[in-house]
Amino acid sequence: MDVAQPTQSQDFPNSPAPHFRVLLAGSIRFWEIRRVFYNLLLAAVVLIWIAASWPHFRPMFNLHSLLLLAIFALIANACYCAAYLADIPMVSSPLADTWIRRRWILWLLGTLFAILLANYWIADEIYPFVN
Repeated sequence: MDVAQPTQSQDFPNSPAPHFRVLLAGSIRFWEIRRVFYNLLLAAVVLIWIAASWPHFRPMFNLHSLLLLAIFALIANACYCAAYLADIPMVSSPLADTWIRRRWILWLLGTLFAILLANYWIADEIYPFVN
């Protein structure tokens, strides 16, 4: 019994990998530069909270609290990576030209949401329990 071997279609290039690599490289170029500003803005939120209520937060400066702060920073950066889940499909869609010009809006909305979450977390979950 002969089994037909799949043949390569003329409609597709030899490998989809180079196309994906180009899309991924463009996304990385856009998002990773902005990650610095995202982190700086979130750090500013924390520093403003500490400066605005310094006597209250003074007991929190210990090794355990700094470890928790580092874990929250890692979580914030993991959440930042969710932008790739929206960006890669949009860049490869027919709306790519419009998306590329306007994806800064996703960055802005995501950053504002992260600032909102950081303020909520500090005000509701951390501030009341500092002794």
